[in-house]
Amino acid sequence: MPAPKKTARRSLLAAPAVLTTAASLALAAPAAYAAPGPDASASPSATPPASMSTVGGARLGQAGTQVNLASGVPVLPKDVTARSWIVSDAESGEVLAAHNAHWELAPASTLKMLFADTLLPRFPKTAKHTVDPAELADIGSGSSLVGIKEKETYTVHDLWLGVFLRSGNDAVHVLSAMNGGVAKTVADMNDHAEELQALDTHVVSPDGYDAPGQVSSAYDLTLFARSGLQKEDFREYCSTVSAKFPGGTTKNKKGKTVREDFEIQNTNRLLTGDYDIEQYQGIAGVKNGNTTNAGATFTGVAERDGRVLLVTVMNPEKNEHNEVYKETARLFDWGFKAAGKVEPVGELVAPKGAAPTAAPEVGEGEAGGSGSAAPGSGPVAAAAAGGSGGAGTAVGIAGGVLVLLAGAAFLVNRRWPLPDLVRRRTRP
Repeated sequence: MPAPKKTARRSLLAAPAVLTTAASLALAAPAAYAAPGPDASASPSATPPASMSTVGGARLGQAGTQVNLASGVPVLPKDVTARSWIVSDAESGEVLAAHNAHWELAPASTLKMLFADTLLPRFPKTAKHTVDPAELADIGSGSSLVGIKEKETYTVHDLWLGVFLRSGNDAVHVLSAMNGGVAKTVADMNDHAEELQALDTHVVSPDGYDAPGQVSSAYDLTLFARSGLQKEDFREYCSTVSAKFPGGTTKNKKGKTVREDFEIQNTNRLLTGDYDIEQYQGIAGVKNGNTTNAGATFTGVAERDGRVLLVTVMNPEKNEHNEVYKETARLFDWGFKAAGKVEPVGELVAPKGAAPTAAPEVGEGEAGGSGSAAPGSGPVAAAAAGGSGGAGTAVGIAGGVLVLLAGAAFLVNRRWPLPDLVRRRTRP
């Protein structure tokens, strides 16, 4: 079966930041969201626990907003109502500011970042799989679906487009079946979360569907995004705006058997825009989610003026259309203004198995890769693809090679915007 046609992507451009005025951040009960079905677990407390994890630094385990405001540091935006959020530098791992960063909350489909980071290296994109009806039997009621059909054949590439663009739980379950089943996939994801030191996370369902005991945190979701962005395929899928997806097999007017297709679009509104929100200049992914228990959740990565930031927002109290994206954009704007001026309040830790190495000598404005990439192998050639551990691998993000160093920072060869596969996208 041929690969999907017309995969469209938008270019990443820098734009001036807009900073809102200072005020304290409100914390209250979550707003109501569309129900995923009857299996949702009970809503968590609207108050963060007194004691939370201190992975990444003691201040990240404290309730409330953590930021070091000083002369020259812009104040935080006032209209951010999320239960939990975090702003971090994707390269250095510095956490610029956070609010209840380690609060264990329902993640919704942002958990698919961990699913993808765990399973992406295991199957070649061109591999084909014919769907058994049993693989679609246990998908939660009200789940988001891409439209997988029983007994039809899909490439792994098709399935990952369904996961990233449409957040298709049906595509997740088919890939899980290919991985040995849902139970094995859940176990693999929990193992990988532990390897990444994402200790707030407990996976029950690989697709992020609400389930009792299934939790993550803004800190952990940021770790998943940072790890996933090491993988070229992950970067490509999470930055794809629209693509053709295979439909059913039918007969045309001439009686010839044909495979129909249809267009799918990314549900990340900072990537695509919407009637009440513009495409965010410099956005490059990553993943959104929404369920009754989780509310709206989102992790995004964006580049501006040679700096890459990660922002995660979980469950805004304000019940307005696209609110999670609006609050993310405000935090991005603040982060780009504050980066280089604000003293960090913590760090994004490296995976457990990151091999200790010394940071290479680098010139001003750039950092060397692993030193082992073959000439002409491209900006992401050093990224390792073996296994799901992700430890000690080179990270290709935004056209540079980011090297993971135990106890040290991610270093980047600054070449902007993102690689050619993204640069060719039509400007918004």
